[in-house]
Amino acid sequence: MENTLQDYLSKPGGILFLILMIPLSGLIIGGLARWIMPGPDPMSIGKTILLGIAGSFVGGLVAAIFRLSPTTHPFWVFLLEVGGALVLLAAVRHRRKTAGNLRLR
Repeated sequence: MENTLQDYLSKPGGILFLILMIPLSGLIIGGLARWIMPGPDPMSIGKTILLGIAGSFVGGLVAAIFRLSPTTHPFWVFLLEVGGALVLLAAVRHRRKTAGNLRLR
């Protein structure tokens, strides 16, 4: 798989495509996580992109633990990435709620 990535990045425009796709995929995954989890969530587009990128990283780690390859099991890896973003979004909401309660005391 490493050779495939090197071959892809060595093509003209390969690195530019990668740089453009990372925020776009982060926006899609973070947006899906925010859409699935109900409730108000004041978060900018930039934070949504970061949430999606971090969720992709968490989901990718879980996929690696279960030895799921994105090329052979793209649907399951995508679900794990969205699930990772959901877990991170729940942690952010919990942190905001507990931080708000601490301020009131």
